[in-house]
Amino acid sequence: MSTHINAKEGDIASSVLLPGDPLRAKFIAENFLENAVCYNQVRGMLGYTGYYKGKRVSVQGTGMGQPSLAIYVQELFQFYNVQNAIRVGTCGGVNKDLSLGKVILANGACSDSSLQTQRFGSLHYAPVADFGLLDSAYHKAKELGIDVVVGQCASSDRFYDENEYWKLWAKYGVVGIEMEAAELYTLAAQFKRKALAILTVSDNIATGEATTAEERQTTFTNMMKLALETLL
Repeated sequence: MSTHINAKEGDIASSVLLPGDPLRAKFIAENFLENAVCYNQVRGMLGYTGYYKGKRVSVQGTGMGQPSLAIYVQELFQFYNVQNAIRVGTCGGVNKDLSLGKVILANGACSDSSLQTQRFGSLHYAPVADFGLLDSAYHKAKELGIDVVVGQCASSDRFYDENEYWKLWAKYGVVGIEMEAAELYTLAAQFKRKALAILTVSDNIATGEATTAEERQTTFTNMMKLALETLL
């Protein structure tokens, strides 16, 4: 039985968008979905189900960080039979050429999280996106005229990182730092589901540029539209 999602069987669609911010879930439901119904308010982690161009889609907030996302995604996979999960979130760019608002399709996710060592011990698991979703998103972005970058992100447990490990990640080809994708991809592998992270560059760590909290919550619509079109 689900502990953190107060939804009945059948309330949640087989395809779900996963913003970290529950208010972004509300924004997506109100601006992109028709006949959206709120199925979850537990701990303020809002979840909605509605229709996008006739396809039934849900959107569920996950909170910040891999432990928080792990709770909601495992319950979605295990108790609600969700088959397709697309994270729509923000990241910090680590490449000076990445402008604010750029959309990244994360083909893989490095991580510094102890969640991986708890599972695999001394082994090093490589969490990757579902190729079908990634391929669909890439070609749909071209159709929509959305300029995307395909590359690895790194899912960090620390937001304030005085060690500046982002420089090491960047040296090895990582393009953005966020906090959830690696756990999403790992859980998708565990439950044999499909997952993808579509990220918008909200700040550039290399240059110091940043967007406002309001911009992050309401204006990153390209990734939202791209995620929904990919699910079609």
